[in-house]
Amino acid sequence: MSNTKINIRNLSFDELVEKLIEIGEKKFRAKQVYEWIWKKGARSFADMHNVSKKITEALEADYFLDCLTISDEQRSNDGTIKVAFKSFDGHITEGVLIPTENRVTACISSQVGCSLACTFCATGRLKLMRNLSAGEVYDQVFLLTKLSEEAYGQKLTNIVLMGMGEPLLNYKNVVQGCNMISSPDGLGISPRRITLSTAGIAKMITKLGDDGVKFNLALSLHAANDKKRSRIMEINDTNSLDIIAESLIYFHHKTGSRVTFEYIIFKDFNDTLKDARELANFCKNLPVKVNIIEYNPIDSGIYEQADPEKVDAFADFLESLNIIVHVRRSRGKDIDAACGQLANKNGAIELKDRNLKS
Repeated sequence: MSNTKINIRNLSFDELVEKLIEIGEKKFRAKQVYEWIWKKGARSFADMHNVSKKITEALEADYFLDCLTISDEQRSNDGTIKVAFKSFDGHITEGVLIPTENRVTACISSQVGCSLACTFCATGRLKLMRNLSAGEVYDQVFLLTKLSEEAYGQKLTNIVLMGMGEPLLNYKNVVQGCNMISSPDGLGISPRRITLSTAGIAKMITKLGDDGVKFNLALSLHAANDKKRSRIMEINDTNSLDIIAESLIYFHHKTGSRVTFEYIIFKDFNDTLKDARELANFCKNLPVKVNIIEYNPIDSGIYEQADPEKVDAFADFLESLNIIVHVRRSRGKDIDAACGQLANKNGAIELKDRNLKS
């Protein structure tokens, strides 16, 4: 592939129309090509069967398709499937299919690696290689939709951007990818079935509000006081809880959406009733629901799972204050597919040692 070629999925429909008119074609041909690029998920220009060879050859001379392929699958005893996606330039990122009785959730990534280095997360030990394009964000869902139908006989019901990377540090591509996932010109999945999870980039949360996004927002909180949160999440040093709260209030005011707080509960770190009270106070800022997430140990990790009794007491306390609470039990732990475990252990990306701070 020539370095001068342009990713065709970076073109808007109007830009694609201009290109087709430039080579002497009718406008409706652009709609056919656009449909192949997105809705039909063409892997190459040669796949566009109802488009003339003249058009596909002209496009191939100037453009390329940044399609992902599935390079590996691992299947858990509980039915969870972890997938390694290979990009056109040889990078690997990961996604997960999580089936339950009445839904199938796809967990997808936004970056190759991650720059945030949260101490409890395996992905945080990887260096950031690059952002995923809008097309690559989209492709994960396109491919996982097909895999879900093959493996479970059921379409995806939910999508969470909780895989590798920080979505709000790849804002433009993630939002565009989500827009195409929900567009009738793409997969047509309701944006209310899409949830973006962020470690807390306040100015970009504010931008989500200004842009009026329709998908859901979740904050990876994990501690409701700044001292504790900064110990496990460096991002809190520049995006303190007060700053994040202000941006979340703004986001809710602009969109009307209820925010979800994700709270991984660690043994002897954030599992006491004092921690629960701090979380309850933070919840007073706006309408929220809380997902308490079982911790999934990683290699050489410094944290342990909280005792089930303390998890139940924590959840009961929040519920007693009329806070909506769900306790999430981990899926896919035996294949390192659970929350915080994605680290490309297939060797495509080397796991870098990092001194974890306590």
